[in-house]
Amino acid sequence: MTDTIKVTKVAESKISDVDFSKLSFGTVFTDHMFVCEYENGAWKKPEIVPYGPISMDPSAKVFHYGQAVFEGMKAYKDDNGKIFMFRPEENFNRINKSSERLAMPAFEKDYFFDGLNTLLNLESDWIKPGNDNSLYLRPFVIATENGVSASPSSKYKFIIICAPAQAYYSGEVKVLFADQYSRSADGGVGFAKAAGNYAAQFYPTELAKKRGYQQVVWTDANTHEYLEEAGTMNVFFRVGDKLLTAPTSDRILDGITRKSLIELAKSEGIDVEVRPVKVSEIVEAAENGTLKEMFGAGTAAVISPICGFTHKDKEFDLPKLEDAYGARLKQHLTSLQANRAEDPFGWRYEVPSMTV
Repeated sequence: MTDTIKVTKVAESKISDVDFSKLSFGTVFTDHMFVCEYENGAWKKPEIVPYGPISMDPSAKVFHYGQAVFEGMKAYKDDNGKIFMFRPEENFNRINKSSERLAMPAFEKDYFFDGLNTLLNLESDWIKPGNDNSLYLRPFVIATENGVSASPSSKYKFIIICAPAQAYYSGEVKVLFADQYSRSADGGVGFAKAAGNYAAQFYPTELAKKRGYQQVVWTDANTHEYLEEAGTMNVFFRVGDKLLTAPTSDRILDGITRKSLIELAKSEGIDVEVRPVKVSEIVEAAENGTLKEMFGAGTAAVISPICGFTHKDKEFDLPKLEDAYGARLKQHLTSLQANRAEDPFGWRYEVPSMTV
């Protein structure tokens, strides 16, 4: 595999300077990164190089027209030192789907998997075994052609960087149901992991944080009557013993953790409904005591329990359950991801061992 990828190693690893017990998510990066350039209608030979700054012209189109997409993935190490990824082909398909929506070129599948396999072997020491430990992988594509004409770029960079990770959220998570701002609209780019989607939601999320909430749960742009997803997570609601979540659409990200949890829940005999979820029904369920739990689901967050929500200045607290679906599903999912449980779904991808 490495014969397709030029590898330039660091002179000395910085891993000894890292306190793995005190990681702040996405702030510490490994020694190397994967880089591949696109020009003249084709992807060039990829490289793995020391992690560091990249030089770009101020007129690069990513800065002016926002052609940028990304993915979030994780690698895990079991107690025998084997490295695994979780459903990586889904991430590959989704980044190309996102790229297509922003008029960017699809990436080569062989380069994607060869790059990840080589990079993970090279950075193996950064992947710690054990509960909540992982290596977060961030593939992304940016437009690099110089010039400020309003048109798609003819040049791009595909890069993968890696960050050792533990839990994304610590402590309790409270959310605000949106009733003014919107994350996405019909016919837009809400389904894509486009960088601009996240930039557009930062302002209303900051307003919510000033009021003591960690996330906004977005509602449909037309009426604000239907709950969709949170800023970094898809959202599940347990009403009685039934688990509800919104269907995907061109407004909602097709979350890989989301779709996996739906299948896991069904396999455990949990009644799951994928359908439009009204704000009014969740408020009513909270008022009459049938709303048992809410949780967010995503690659970085895995599953984050939501302890309460607010809608139109009315606050609701959720009960603390002994047998919470969220905790049960998280334990099942993380055990499967890290090779501590059987994988009847075929989701786990073992990274082939190689000398780099």
